[in-house]
Amino acid sequence: MSAFEIIGGQKLKGEIIPQGAKNEALQILCAVLLTPEKVVISNIPDIVDVNKLITLLGELGVKIEKLSADKYSFQADNVDIDYLNSPEFKKKGGGLRGSIMIIGPLLSRFGKGYIPKPGGDKIGRRRLDSHFIGFQKLGAKFEYDANESFYKVEASNLKGCYMLLDEASVTGTANIIMAAAMAKGVTTIYNAACEPYIQQLCKMLNRMGAKITGVGSNLLTIEGVEYLKGTEHTMLPDMIEIGSFIGLAAMTQSEITIKNVAYNELGVIPDTFRKLGIQLELRGDDIYIPSQDHYEIDTFIDGSILTIADAIWPGLTPDLLSIVLVVATQARGSILVHQKMFESRLFFVDKLIDMGAQIILCDPHRATVIGLDRKYKLRGISMASPDIRAGVSLLIAALSAEGKSIIHNIEQIDRGYQNIDTRLIQLGANIKRVSFAK
Repeated sequence: MSAFEIIGGQKLKGEIIPQGAKNEALQILCAVLLTPEKVVISNIPDIVDVNKLITLLGELGVKIEKLSADKYSFQADNVDIDYLNSPEFKKKGGGLRGSIMIIGPLLSRFGKGYIPKPGGDKIGRRRLDSHFIGFQKLGAKFEYDANESFYKVEASNLKGCYMLLDEASVTGTANIIMAAAMAKGVTTIYNAACEPYIQQLCKMLNRMGAKITGVGSNLLTIEGVEYLKGTEHTMLPDMIEIGSFIGLAAMTQSEITIKNVAYNELGVIPDTFRKLGIQLELRGDDIYIPSQDHYEIDTFIDGSILTIADAIWPGLTPDLLSIVLVVATQARGSILVHQKMFESRLFFVDKLIDMGAQIILCDPHRATVIGLDRKYKLRGISMASPDIRAGVSLLIAALSAEGKSIIHNIEQIDRGYQNIDTRLIQLGANIKRVSFAK
């Protein structure tokens, strides 16, 4: 078992380039199944979840060629549909939540899509109803084997329809878009997710010959086509990593420049950190964060305590609330963090409290943070990473703390952050990867 050993209290300095977007990658990679032609994808992050999906595509029969460190070609001209019924697939397919998005393209192109119940972060219920209800409305037959936790959808002839999603699920919207891309007739999806990842998927599919309009809104219209061709696609920089680096700079009083951030795709993220008192400067397409001795949390205009909550796009992504919470521990002022979408994502605050943070966990969804204004530094402790985002939040806390911290279960962090230790070392962080016996 690997762990990070961190000596905190070091000021960092330098430039860092964000990786390609993890959440976009999981959608885009599944979309290669829609065509027998070659698809070339650039800026692919080298992280565990993405690499698992690439391996899964290879086992399905997709021809994969690594062209450079972050650039691959994929050609799904000989997909082995029978592999979906194999014991190996039933075992491996459940190890990655993003694998759910192979169903839409397989259903669209081959008339069937199977998947074991997906895994992923332990952050509370993450239901899949929107995916399968959408497929059913397109004419697919749904079957769930409770004994094997195995989902099946089949359809000989998908037909476009109108549907109103009961939740603006990003992965659900992506899956339905890919299923509808070659369905007969017109599909209209209302209450569709409209995150930049979904916009990127739609733009890629349109280059492949799809006919999708309303991109960027929550009302998508998809006119089914008979065939999709190959294309090239470059992924956006990861907005979650960009937000993580902003929080890191503030907590460690560091001067950091985040390069090539695709600023216009970041939505409310920069302004959310400005509400915490963090100074940001846009230089070209880079974000420059100066070293700050103090940063003060805003209040609402009536003077009441600021609340920051997650919301569907263009609201704040829930993946950054853990970072916001950690950053607030060393701010001047107080804040209520409201995690609406997941029941278990705030439970990592007990580690922060052990480090000396002043946090009241009101319930599974809300935590009040009383900022210490650096009067009392966090102290290093031994802890474990419960999920990707909480893991990086604890890493940021450890880098700002006095003394040594050990973070176990860093495999969770590796699922979403590419070579995070070596990249932070280049900024001056005192962090090393160590091994412990199981």
